[in-house]
Amino acid sequence: MNVAVGLIEQYGNLLITKRKPGTHLEGFWEFPGGKQEYGESLAECLKREIWEELGIVISPPIFFMKVNHQYPEKSVNLHVFRCSVVSGTPQAIGCVEWLWVRKEQLETYSFPKADQVIIETLKAEVSD
Repeated sequence: MNVAVGLIEQYGNLLITKRKPGTHLEGFWEFPGGKQEYGESLAECLKREIWEELGIVISPPIFFMKVNHQYPEKSVNLHVFRCSVVSGTPQAIGCVEWLWVRKEQLETYSFPKADQVIIETLKAEVSD
């Protein structure tokens, strides 16, 4: 399954969202995004998912990294992009809540295993 993930940056912070009850990995924090639909590019997917989940418009996504992860019940290919907010204020439409956090604070939140590689890569960037 291909998933587009947004590292939405603003004033040195990243936007994270908390998954809704009744969803896969409910209650975990994550970088917003979602599943690619047939015939849609990953960039289109990310823009659509961010609009549906948070009600914001993002800048053109810039590819950052890809993470392949096998959960017991499914395999996911995370295509991670950097972007920023072009218009709107985040709203908890497709998530329980959202937060702006510093990269250094990410490890204090519970993220799914697939996101850990992204967090480690971001932490390495901070220490460079």
